[in-house]
Amino acid sequence: MADAPVPILMYHSVATAPNDATRALSVAPEAFSEQMALLGDRGFTPVSTAELGTSWRTGRPLPARPVLVTFDDGYEGVHRHSLPVLAKHGFAATLFVSTGWLRGAYDTGGALDTMLDWKQVRDIADAGIEIGGHSHTHPQLDTLDDHELRFELARCFEIVAGELGAVPVSFAYPYGYSSRRVRRVVRETGFAQALAVGNGLARRTQGPYALRRVTVRRSTGIEEFERLVEGRAIARNFARDRALTKGYAMVRRARQVRKAVRSRV
Repeated sequence: MADAPVPILMYHSVATAPNDATRALSVAPEAFSEQMALLGDRGFTPVSTAELGTSWRTGRPLPARPVLVTFDDGYEGVHRHSLPVLAKHGFAATLFVSTGWLRGAYDTGGALDTMLDWKQVRDIADAGIEIGGHSHTHPQLDTLDDHELRFELARCFEIVAGELGAVPVSFAYPYGYSSRRVRRVVRETGFAQALAVGNGLARRTQGPYALRRVTVRRSTGIEEFERLVEGRAIARNFARDRALTKGYAMVRRARQVRKAVRSRV
């Protein structure tokens, strides 16, 4: 069915010994391998974010049991550990890079752990993995003023296009945060679709700039992983996350109001 919900899996670091900053959202290489094997065994077909966006815009059919495998930030383990597993299964995936975190000429020094360099990103792209944008320095985009917001998006877009020779068409919001203004500027920058978090299945009715994903963590066991990709008990699995998100949203809105008041003084 063209409008059937699709699980979009959100990974970050894939590492044997992650540091404290990335541990909770990391996945062990053995766990990642087991999870990809399960997708194959259950008849899922991974597609890229660009493929999903094109299908939902044009009505082009998706393969049977589509799923998206996505990685945020650009940790080195995607090249070391994930790429061989994806290649083994012939799976598509999307890597969203924070260009100012990657090792090389544009490094701003804010990365949380060992990151990819641009040669590794090109290796990943050459293997058929889609490279998307994840901002330049990974800020909370909805807290930025218009100039800062446009810089973060345009700088990321330009660097990816320059390094890979092809413009990125997909984007993932850092921390999952967006707003109507952020989504509009993401579209104006040139991205055709964008992913949030939301910890739910992606549906066409969410619109191309607010597609939901489910978080895969170090604590995600294989039975829970199967439930996530099958779309079972997601609300229960992420009930605590949603409660924390709602509470933090209130705090962030209050901060934005105070910032707006100070800017007018």
